[in-house]
Amino acid sequence: MPAQPSSASSAASPVPPFDPGDPLGLDDLLSDEDRAVRDTVRQWTADRVLPHIAEWYEAGELPGIRELARELGSIGALGMSLTGYGCAGASAVQYGLACLELEAADSGIRSLVSVQGSLAMYAIWRFGSEEQKQQWLPRMAAGEVIGCFGLTEPDHGSDPAGMRTYAKRDAGGTSRSSGAESGGDWVLTGRKMWITNGSVAGVAVVWARTDEGIRGFVVPTDAPGFAAPEIKHKWSLRASVTSELVLDEVRLPADAVLPGVIGLRGPLGCLSHARYGIVWGSMGAARASFEAALDYAKTREQFGKPIGGFQLTQAKLADMAVELHKGILLAHHLGLRMDAGRLRPEQISFGKLNNVREAIEICRTARTILGANGISLEYPVMRHATNLESVLTYEGTVEMHQLVLGKALTGLDAFR
Repeated sequence: MPAQPSSASSAASPVPPFDPGDPLGLDDLLSDEDRAVRDTVRQWTADRVLPHIAEWYEAGELPGIRELARELGSIGALGMSLTGYGCAGASAVQYGLACLELEAADSGIRSLVSVQGSLAMYAIWRFGSEEQKQQWLPRMAAGEVIGCFGLTEPDHGSDPAGMRTYAKRDAGGTSRSSGAESGGDWVLTGRKMWITNGSVAGVAVVWARTDEGIRGFVVPTDAPGFAAPEIKHKWSLRASVTSELVLDEVRLPADAVLPGVIGLRGPLGCLSHARYGIVWGSMGAARASFEAALDYAKTREQFGKPIGGFQLTQAKLADMAVELHKGILLAHHLGLRMDAGRLRPEQISFGKLNNVREAIEICRTARTILGANGISLEYPVMRHATNLESVLTYEGTVEMHQLVLGKALTGLDAFR
């Protein structure tokens, strides 16, 4: 028979009480440093975002975005999982926890951080020259320069290989180049669409077709021919800057190109890094909506008692809690794999597909518990629900991630 635990060991490790905020005890998986990172970001959002976010969302603006970026830089949240060049060098799990807390405040705030760190900074850090890294990354990590990432086009979203933005060599150009690239200036022409941070960015990482294949370019946004008109009339991610990028024969020196990659694996690798943050972040939006519904259910009375005392409401709360904490556990598992260098893109697709889809369902269910109050900006639920409709689409739609997993499972490519 198996040995029975001694009474002494049982007394030394009592079973903790059930915590409605952490029903699976997932906090036990975190180190003290992990919790410190999480708590720092949570406190920052409590001080700087939550008191204002409903107003920003209703107005459809993100005022003071440059100041917010500098504050995020001061707490190490920009490019935080990158090493060197002023970046925090945090673990993947710590970066994920930060994304969860940021999106618990608002998806637009997490998008600001994701695009800055996991797309624009990551592209330069992973594929850039040493000169490009030294020029841009320290200032971006500090929030002094905001970056954007230009891949999606008006007619090419899920199929970036069809992009029309084109960069051609101009051997007669006069721009100076100090890097290894040679052959004259580059001239970029094209358009990019749905670009977060575009109108406030100081630098854009733009992907374009060339005679050599798809390549990335580091584009200062004050370059002649570059424009970034802001996109208005959004009903989602309203507290976020979203823009079109217009490149009208933008002339760049030869060393503006990212030398470390040719082909789609460059931008797709950046997207994988950013999608990982979404796996965590979407659970932040879900958590905020669940907590709002739980609090409401315990105080809202109908038929002589709190609605949380009715079986149908408890069933909703239980299902929401199960999916929420399963999603956080999945995100943590993927974070450990990323830290170990064992995370595959298909596994990130698994997490993005599941967690965003379940987060939206949690928000919708929370709205039903709040009843008519659920549509009010006095509560965060409808704001999170509408934001997640964008999160569901960007960096890979549901259908694209289903096909990624379908190909991995069957070995058959259904994209074409």
